[in-house]
Amino acid sequence: MENELKIFAAPLQGFTEAAWRVAHNEVFGGVDAYFTPFIRYEKGGLRNKDRREVLPENNCDIRLIPQIMASEPDEMKALTDFIISLGYKDIDLNMGCPFPLIANRGKGSGILQYPEKVSALMGCINEYSANGVSFSVKMRLGQISADEWKEILPALNASEVKMITLHPRIGKQQYKGEVDMEAFAEFYSECRKPLVYNGDLCSVADINRVVEKFPDLYGVMIGRGLLANGALAAEYKSGSGFTQEELYAKVRCMHSMMYERYSEVIEGGDAQLLLKMKSMWEYWLPELDKKKRKAIHKANKLSVYLNEVEGVR
Repeated sequence: MENELKIFAAPLQGFTEAAWRVAHNEVFGGVDAYFTPFIRYEKGGLRNKDRREVLPENNCDIRLIPQIMASEPDEMKALTDFIISLGYKDIDLNMGCPFPLIANRGKGSGILQYPEKVSALMGCINEYSANGVSFSVKMRLGQISADEWKEILPALNASEVKMITLHPRIGKQQYKGEVDMEAFAEFYSECRKPLVYNGDLCSVADINRVVEKFPDLYGVMIGRGLLANGALAAEYKSGSGFTQEELYAKVRCMHSMMYERYSEVIEGGDAQLLLKMKSMWEYWLPELDKKKRKAIHKANKLSVYLNEVEGVR
């Protein structure tokens, strides 16, 4: 089934890393582009992990859009120059991260309280766009109030931003409470850029409901729903689903690919590798038998853990 709607994989810190992206694309597919968790300056520089995560050779055969986080033009320019140096031409600006340590410093969703700062970053985007770099923005309705976007959107509409992804919550909510579809509808009517919906999409029915209500959407971005059901994007695009046996087999395959990758890059031995792999089950297969899930989480040795995962059928 042909469907023009774009499906993007949302960035989730600690989960949608290169190992997950490459494995998901090979095993499930259906995603038009994968967004990296945000890259930012920390203690005056970039973390080695962030550098490694965005390297093209670690993201083979996928369309990757690196996401940066900045609150000042100089910071944004330095991050953009780094991304460009790797050969990328598409970059996403994070104005939506709700975590207090980030937002309280005026970054992520915290920047939405400062229209003048957003305007300054739009000026940077306009400069780089003249040299062939394409920028998108991922944002929320606001940090404190669901009306903050009204002071921001005119600058975005007037800028060279190519796409806006809106998660219709405020930063203070983090991921709690309901999405504000009335506010999204108002934003939708005033936005002059290709618009992508993000938030609480956990099934094909969820995607259909949003698309039916907002038929001019450019795309949807899926985060936790795609982690829980790796087949979601492919099911939406194909119009058909997987049996439980097929789904579980694909998750085991994806797990094996990720395990192999993390075995190569994680420092700290078996203990750190075990912690990393177990963390994925926070989202994977939410309908999995409770006893099996508990056994996976309780495994304190890699051999025990791998045996439990092999029994996921």
